[in-house]
Amino acid sequence: MQSHPFLSIVIPARNEETRLPNTMEKVFSFLETQPYTAEVIVVENSSTDRTAEIAARYAAQHEHTRLLREPEPGKGNAVRKGMLAARGQFRFMADADLSMPIEELPHFLPPVLTNFDIAIGSREAPGAIRYNEPYYRHLGGRAVNLMIRILALPGLHDTQCGFKCFRAAVAEDLFRHQTLGGWSFDVELLYIARLRGYRIVEVPISWHYQAESKVNPLQDTFRMGIDILEILRNARRGVYNNNHEPHKIRS
Repeated sequence: MQSHPFLSIVIPARNEETRLPNTMEKVFSFLETQPYTAEVIVVENSSTDRTAEIAARYAAQHEHTRLLREPEPGKGNAVRKGMLAARGQFRFMADADLSMPIEELPHFLPPVLTNFDIAIGSREAPGAIRYNEPYYRHLGGRAVNLMIRILALPGLHDTQCGFKCFRAAVAEDLFRHQTLGGWSFDVELLYIARLRGYRIVEVPISWHYQAESKVNPLQDTFRMGIDILEILRNARRGVYNNNHEPHKIRS
C-alpha cells in the first residue's frame, strides 16, 4: 500500500453503472503512462444500480484502487469522504462521466502548473473549449455563475466544473470545514479557500457535454441561491474560522 502517492483521483459515483467501466479503463490507461505514483478512489454514493459492484471489481483487479461507500446522498458528501481518505500529495476530483478528457490532468499538476493551492477546471477561461453543449444549457450555466460571482466568489468564472485539484494540506483543511453535502459544496469550499488566502487558479479545459447530466437547471439554481445565503451566514457566524469546531455536514 502506498503511504503517500503523488496523486489521488477521487471519483464520486451515484448510479453510474453504464459510464463507470469506460471511465475506469480510461483512467487506468492514462496512469500507466505517467511517471508518478497514484491511487484511485471511487466513492459510491447511495446508488440503486450496480455501481458499487462494478467499482468493487475494479478495486479487486487493480492495485492502489479503493471503493468507499457514502450512504448519505449528495455529491459533496461523496467527494468529502474520498478527499479525507486520500493519501496523495495532490488530490484530484473527477466526475464519473469524464466530460473532461483525463489526458488533460497534467495541466492541474506540477511541473506544468506551479504556485497554486487549488486548480479548478474552467470551461470559461481563455483557451477553454465546450463541445456539443446546447445553447440553453450554456446560458443557464452562465446565469448561475453570475449569481455566484455577485454574491460569493467575484473573479471566478466557472466554480461548478467537476474537475478540481487540491494540495493535500489544503484538502484536509477545506473538507474538514465543509458543511454542505449537495451541489453547492464547490462554492463553499472555494469561499473558505478565499477566506484562508489560498491560491486558486482556473485551468482552461476541453469539455464535452453529456446528455445524461444529472443537473436540474431550475431546481438546482434555486437551491444554489439558498446555499449561498447559508454560506454567507456561516461566514458571519465564524463557522469557517480555523479555531471553530467543524460542523456536521448537511445535504
